[in-house]
Amino acid sequence: MIAYASKYYDRLLSATLEHLEIVVITLLISLVIAAGLTVACSYSRTLSRILLNAFSVIYSVPSLALLALLIPVTGLGKKTAVIVLVIYNQYLLLRNFLAGLDGVDRSVVEAATGMGMTHMQLLWKVQIPLAKKALIAGLRIALVSTVGIATIAASINAGGLGSILFDGLRTMNVAKILWGSLLSAALAIGMDRLLLLAEKG
Repeated sequence: MIAYASKYYDRLLSATLEHLEIVVITLLISLVIAAGLTVACSYSRTLSRILLNAFSVIYSVPSLALLALLIPVTGLGKKTAVIVLVIYNQYLLLRNFLAGLDGVDRSVVEAATGMGMTHMQLLWKVQIPLAKKALIAGLRIALVSTVGIATIAASINAGGLGSILFDGLRTMNVAKILWGSLLSAALAIGMDRLLLLAEKG
């Protein structure tokens, strides 16, 4: 295992950076979309229920099946992987974001409303700051999920650490299997720790 790393360290580094790129791009796009949907849902309980139910149904679809469904439309590669990952993240992020906002003490919300705050002022100045832990918790869940599914996305030529893992499974190369798995886990744990620090900060 150490011999493989010393000989192919450049490939391991390249795959790790490629995996990180997919994860970061996915999370950035996911956050922008989820933030917009959260604001829209804060105005309508009906819209909130509709979106959560719709995304929960999509989330129940196996990742490989959803990747396969999109291939005829968007083709093989990172583009399809990112689209699927963003769709999956909407359920995780929206559910936690809305739960965090709903968890804010109603008396605080009523007091802010009584002071004349508009809906958007209430959202940005009161609810979001008080729901910070729940929001970051949702992001942490989405992060771990993204790292894991991005590994599976290597099956459609999206690259990343999954390419090493699947290559190892195909050739029964234990070193590749272990490095692909360990680096994926390390990436998920490392990024999760960073978000945990942000949550405590």
